[in-house]
Amino acid sequence: MKIAKLLLATGLALSLAACGGGRYGSGYSDYGPKETVGTLAGAALGGLAGSQFGHGKGRLAATAVGVVLGGLVGNQIGRSLDRQDLQYARRAEQDALESYPDGEPSSWENPNNGNRGYTTPTRTYEPEPQTYCREYQTTIVVGGRAQTGYGTACRQPDGSWQIAG
Repeated sequence: MKIAKLLLATGLALSLAACGGGRYGSGYSDYGPKETVGTLAGAALGGLAGSQFGHGKGRLAATAVGVVLGGLVGNQIGRSLDRQDLQYARRAEQDALESYPDGEPSSWENPNNGNRGYTTPTRTYEPEPQTYCREYQTTIVVGGRAQTGYGTACRQPDGSWQIAG
C-alpha cells in the first residue's frame, strides 16, 4: 500500500513539473536539473509522509498536501544548488569582460557537480567616445551537454558591465 501511495505522489509531482511552460516558451522549463530532482524527491517524500496521517479521504488529502509541500521544499533546495553554477558562470563572465583579451576564454567549473563553462570576449569596440562594449560567447556544459549563447555588454559609468539588450 505504501508503494502505491509513493507512486501516486511521484506521478502527481511529475504531472505538476510537466505543466509549466517556462520562460523560454512551450516545451521548456524554468527548472534546472537540480530543481527538478529536488521537486520530485521532495514531492515523493512529502507524499509518503502525508500518507501516514488520517483515514480515507483525510489520508488522501494529507498525501496531496505532503506532495505539494514536499515539492516546494525540494524545489528550493535544488534551486539553491543551481544558483551556485550561476554564480560561477557570472563570475567568469565578468572576469572575461573586465580582464581577458579578445579570443581568450575565462572558464569555470563547479567542483560539486562537474558542470562547467567559459566566456570568451570576441570583439571590443567603442560605439561612442569613452563608451566601451564587448561582444562575447558563453558556453555552459551541464550533464555533458553544451549550450552556447552570444551577447554584448557595455561598460557603465560605475565600471560594471551591463548586458546590452
